Amino acid sequence: MNTDLLRRLCETPGVPGREERVRALIQDEIKGLFDEETTDAMGSLICRRHPRDAKGKALPAEDAPVVMLLCHMDEIGFYVSSIDENGFLWVNAAGGFDTRNLFSRRVLVCTDKGDYPAVMNPGGKPVHIASAEDRKKVPEVSEFFIDTGMTKEAVDKTFQIGDTIVMDEPFREMGDKFVSKALDNRVACWLGIESIRQLDQAGTGHGCEIVVAFTVQEEVGLRGAKTSSFAVRPDIGIGLDVTLACDTPGVPKQESVTTQGEGFALHIKDGSFISDHALTEQIQSIAKKNKIKLQRSILGRGGQDGAAAQQAAAGARAVGITVGTRYIHTVTEMIDKNDLEAARDILAAYLAEAR
Repeated sequence: MNTDLLRRLCETPGVPGREERVRALIQDEIKGLFDEETTDAMGSLICRRHPRDAKGKALPAEDAPVVMLLCHMDEIGFYVSSIDENGFLWVNAAGGFDTRNLFSRRVLVCTDKGDYPAVMNPGGKPVHIASAEDRKKVPEVSEFFIDTGMTKEAVDKTFQIGDTIVMDEPFREMGDKFVSKALDNRVACWLGIESIRQLDQAGTGHGCEIVVAFTVQEEVGLRGAKTSSFAVRPDIGIGLDVTLACDTPGVPKQESVTTQGEGFALHIKDGSFISDHALTEQIQSIAKKNKIKLQRSILGRGGQDGAAAQQAAAGARAVGITVGTRYIHTVTEMIDKNDLEAARDILAAYLAEAR
C-alpha cells in the first residue's frame, strides 16, 4: 500500500478555493498514468485514459462508455476574515465544523509568502476564572480567533484578509488504522490514483474511457464536480468519498452507517442522490466474484460528488464508493487500512469490466 502518497496528500493544505498545492502534488504523481490532462477554469484536474487492451495498446474509443471517478481535493478550513487592533486573526469557515472540536487547536495560516504556525481558541475566560455557566457554552465559529504569537506590526506585514487556515496535525499509523486531518477527502484522491495503478498491475486492460476528476470546492456545495461533470458528460459517475463510521461508544448500532474492517461501503443513498440500482448490483456482484469485502450504506444527510455526475447535462448512472471514517471533520479522522484497500480493489476490478 502506498502509505507515503496518502500521507503527503493529507498533510498538504488545500481549503475550498485554494486546492492548487494538492493539484500540483497529484500532477507530479500521475505522470504516465493518463493520456490527457487538463485543468478547468475552477481548478479541477480532469484526467483521461483511453481504452487499452491487456498489453496497453490503444483500443477504439468511439463507442466506449465514459466512466468518471470524482475525487474532491479540498479539506474543510477557514479564511481570514478580519485582523483586529491587537493582531488577532478572525475567521470565516469554508466547510462544516462542530465547534466542540475546535478548542485549543494548532493551525497553519497559509499565505502567498509561506505557512505560519499558530493556535486557535474561542474568545472568553480560561477554566481557572470561568463560571459554571461559562463552561457550558459552545461557541460559534465566529467567536474563534487565531493567535500567531506575532506583534501587531508583524501581523500587518505578514497576513491579509483572504489568507487560509488549516489544521496543523500530522498523519499517523495506529495499528490497522490511519489517522489524520483531511482524510476527507484525500482518501478519494489516493483512490483515483492507486486504482489506476492497480488496473495496470492486473494487466487486464479496460474497454471504457476512464476520466478521473480531482475536483474543487466539494465541501461548500459540490461546485467543482458540477462544472467538471457538465464538461465530461459521463455515462457512469462514481463518487469517491469517505462516509461515517459511527461504530464507536455512544452511537446506536442502527445509526452507525458503516463498521470499520467490514470492507468498502457501497453507497446507496444520501441527501444529494440515490445510486443507480443496476450499477450497485453490478458492483456488488464483481466484489463477490473477486472476494472483496463490502458493506452497503445509507447516509441520512449530507452529499457527495456522485450527485453532480448523476445530474449533469442529460444525466448519468451514478453510484458512490466510500470508505467508512470515524470522527469525520476533526483532526482525528480514522480509516481502516483494509477498507481502503477494498475500495481500491473494487474500483480496479470494476474498471476492467466496464463496457
